[in-house]
Amino acid sequence: MSTVEARLSDLGITLPEAAAPAANYVPFVRTGNQLFISGQLPMKDGKIQVTGKLGADVSVDDGKAAAKLCAINLLAQAKAALGDLEKAARLVKIVGFVNSTADFTEQPQVINGASDFMVDAMGDKGRHARSAVSAASLPFGAAVEIEAIFEIAD
Repeated sequence: MSTVEARLSDLGITLPEAAAPAANYVPFVRTGNQLFISGQLPMKDGKIQVTGKLGADVSVDDGKAAAKLCAINLLAQAKAALGDLEKAARLVKIVGFVNSTADFTEQPQVINGASDFMVDAMGDKGRHARSAVSAASLPFGAAVEIEAIFEIAD
């Protein structure tokens, strides 16, 4: 069984430094055996990579790429919180917000960009419950924002 870090390496992914909060909140909270990670945006190199609305000026494929970036940033926060991704026993749930028009209905396909990546990176312990919902607007015009809950191994 390979580690999350080995899987990330095989995928050609290097986790970035965990992003600092953009407002008055903390990036993660650990309580008991759970780790709650605040919503992550599709950031890379300090810049939001995908902005706009699905159903208007952002394609589903670009939305999926944005969701994958959010998932990479979720793992970066988990590593910052735990020091070692192997301490994450499993991904319990993600909640994905999709900046979309009122008539857009493909939120699940967009958030699959994160779900698929988490399974690729974490194996079976990356399989999770989730919600994929529409949002009228997201911070800084981001196309997608995703938050997560992890179970922590004792």
